[in-house]
Amino acid sequence: MAEKITITNTIRKLRFFANEMTQAQLAEHVGVSRQTIIAIESGRYAPSLELAFRIARAFGVEIGEVFVCEGGED
Repeated sequence: MAEKITITNTIRKLRFFANEMTQAQLAEHVGVSRQTIIAIESGRYAPSLELAFRIARAFGVEIGEVFVCEGGED
């Protein structure tokens, strides 16, 4: 049986360093609701791969700088 993986993110930190971008501003930029951004930041929702890339591009970074996978099989 595969070990459970946990996906964490650095969105809150990236928003802070992006001139304190609000959740609403990020949501508008990537085309989702503010509630979706809140759920992703808190780890209650895993975004689609497409949305994950849009979020990374909004900050001008690679996807691995936004989302980190921990656990699971190597």
